[in-house]
Amino acid sequence: MGKVEQSFVEPMRKMDLNQAKMNVPKRFKQFQLKMELLFLQKGLALLIIGFLLGRAFILTNLTPFALPFFAAVYLARRDKTPHVFLGLLAGAMTISLANVIYIFASGVVFLFIFRTFIERHKNEVKVLPYYVLSITFLGKLTFVYLQQGKALSTYHVALIGMEAGLACILTFIFLQSIPLIAFHKRKKVLKTEEVISIIILLASVMTGTIGWSVYNLSIEHILSRYLVILFAFAGGAAVGSTVGVVTGIIFSLANVGNLYQISLLAFSGLLGGLLKEGKRTGVAFGLLLATLLIGLYGEGNTPLLQTMYESGSAILLLLLTPFSLINKLAKYIPGTPEYAQDQQQYLKKVRDITVNRVEQFSSVFKALSNSFSQTEQKFVPEENREFDYFLSNVTEKTCQTCFKKEQCWVNQFHTTYDLMKEIMHDLDENDHVLSQKYGRKLEQHCNRANKVKLAMLHELSFFQANQKLKKQVKESRKLVAEQLLGVSEVMGDFAKEIQRERENHHKQEEEIFEMLQDFGIDIEQVEIFSLEKGGVDIEMTIPFCEGLGESEKLIAPLLSDILGETIIVQKEVCAEYSNGYCYVTFSSAKAFAVETGVAHAAKGGGIISGDSYATIELGAGKFAIAISDGMGNGERAHHESNETLLLLKKILKSGIEEQVAIKSVNSILSLRTTDEIFSTLDLAVIDLQHAKMKCMKICSTPSFIKRGTKVIKVEAGNLPMGILQDFDIEVVSKQLKAGDVLIMMSDGIFEGPNHVENHEIWMKRKIRQMETNEPQEIADLIMEEVIRGRSGYIDDDMTIIVARIDHNTPKWSTIPISKRKALIS
Repeated sequence: MGKVEQSFVEPMRKMDLNQAKMNVPKRFKQFQLKMELLFLQKGLALLIIGFLLGRAFILTNLTPFALPFFAAVYLARRDKTPHVFLGLLAGAMTISLANVIYIFASGVVFLFIFRTFIERHKNEVKVLPYYVLSITFLGKLTFVYLQQGKALSTYHVALIGMEAGLACILTFIFLQSIPLIAFHKRKKVLKTEEVISIIILLASVMTGTIGWSVYNLSIEHILSRYLVILFAFAGGAAVGSTVGVVTGIIFSLANVGNLYQISLLAFSGLLGGLLKEGKRTGVAFGLLLATLLIGLYGEGNTPLLQTMYESGSAILLLLLTPFSLINKLAKYIPGTPEYAQDQQQYLKKVRDITVNRVEQFSSVFKALSNSFSQTEQKFVPEENREFDYFLSNVTEKTCQTCFKKEQCWVNQFHTTYDLMKEIMHDLDENDHVLSQKYGRKLEQHCNRANKVKLAMLHELSFFQANQKLKKQVKESRKLVAEQLLGVSEVMGDFAKEIQRERENHHKQEEEIFEMLQDFGIDIEQVEIFSLEKGGVDIEMTIPFCEGLGESEKLIAPLLSDILGETIIVQKEVCAEYSNGYCYVTFSSAKAFAVETGVAHAAKGGGIISGDSYATIELGAGKFAIAISDGMGNGERAHHESNETLLLLKKILKSGIEEQVAIKSVNSILSLRTTDEIFSTLDLAVIDLQHAKMKCMKICSTPSFIKRGTKVIKVEAGNLPMGILQDFDIEVVSKQLKAGDVLIMMSDGIFEGPNHVENHEIWMKRKIRQMETNEPQEIADLIMEEVIRGRSGYIDDDMTIIVARIDHNTPKWSTIPISKRKALIS
């Protein structure tokens, strides 16, 4: 039983221990939140700062800190002004009664004057320092005059002017730093000026500790060194040395004997920041080393052993400082890894919120699309109901007053109902003409046959108009559903693109930089955005290249060899002067390239052709070729075919799938007009990465692929654009190879010479006999052959587009690099 109990007790003890470990950070966080509430929101921090600034002085007897701090707090945290005023008076009490009187009087005068004239100023912040300057100068002048009881010397006036000037500058500084320490919610981003302002405020506060000591160790020395190594550990060498210089200058102004502290603090901040990789031990070693060196060779009056004890006390304070507080401080200092990580997390949060919103919009559009597409089922059971309404209108005018009503609609209901339905369908199919068969049936069954027939003809026109309107509404709903679905898919893809984080490529950037430098190419900066296969995106800053094409001829071939794929210059902005920089963007070249040639002619040699064509480069590495033939010839046909291609081009470039795009264009064309104006469409979309082609032919002529001596026919059957609102698109997929020639044409070319009976065989033979593979030459030769076969007369609009698919070979070949490193993981 003992072992069994132990087996149960031991896990329970471990669970309690883990629970206790989890509660420690939670309790510490609660304690931290309580301290923040007490010091920041309750104003205890401002009270302590006010006490220390009330007894702070510089140059023996100048006290420029009290009134600027009081004025800044009055403007930033007016509710905490009484606490600060009491703290300033309490601090001044530790020095002399005269200081208490001066601070009290200057505070009261400031409140009276500032509150009297505040309404005259639009911006209180801008005028506040000048109020402090004036009140300090006049108040100190009056106070010193009353103290001495005689006229003041030039020295005293200059000293008072210096104190007033410092008070004005300190007001500017305190206005920036107080909101950062007095509010619970602070800004995420601090400017360098704001960081310096906080340092000046903290150093000024520490001057209030001058004269304090514990076991003969100076409190101001311990706190100043602690402040320096704290910022050096959080922000690095630059921040540490800056804090050391600023703190040392303020301490030296307060006490000339502390002049050597500038060297000690600045050197400590520099060494501590350089050794911050060694954590707190490295920073502590930096402070001890700086203290030892300055103590041995400096001019300070403090014994070396005492100075080392003071530095040791500062190190002890650093060791007792929670790491979370140091990490939190580092987040506010620009240039630190913690700051960059915090900004990255903020950007990630913004990106996730954006992605969530885009996905929500995508789901909304998808739901709307489903809602519109489900309406089709609701129209099917309404057919009988519509006929019943139609029949009730007919019988109301004919059968209601007939003496045989009961015999027809009670005794022979089904027979009468079926006959009426058959007659209605017969009239509908025969263009309102009743066939003899149903005419005899109606006369045999009804004694008012002519009256029923006329009533049905009258009601049928309304019935047909109603049905046509409902059909248009139905097709409009379907168009909206398809468009909404397409938009939903595009927004979904966009959300995925946003969600992809930019990877950190510092190592790869250094490797590329070193390789290019070793090769003798001077590079200023390399920035990698993507190293994905087929989607490389690199930006470089290079010195003035004098327009010699260095990027295209040297750097792109080198990058091609380094990355193992063809890299080309996507964009280049060259400097206009010799000392400037060129900015170049490099990207992956597509595996295949398309070269096109076009031949075009209007009927009878006219200017305006009913055919339109377009070659479209889509953003997703695709190339589209389209030919549209409007019905007939002339301006109206040209407008129709051109409008078809314009709509198709815009929809395709938005990222919507090709089939949805074609259906959308067809629905728009069919719904916007009642005229019988239709157009054909021949569309080929080529994937430039894999050379896969998708063809969609809407009542267009066949296309041909020339592969050596072999000619492959590509065809599909669909009705013209706009003739039906609903049709299925047949997609033909073909795998192309390098060297293949795609020939697309309108019916004016395909029908060939007049004497040809089999147009397909004639066209294949002509294409096979071509000795050239140049797209433009093939287009011109076929056009010339067709026109000659028609005795030089152009019977119809003619358009032919020839495209050759080739491997994408860069102009400049790659340059092999020895010791090549793999950059793509």
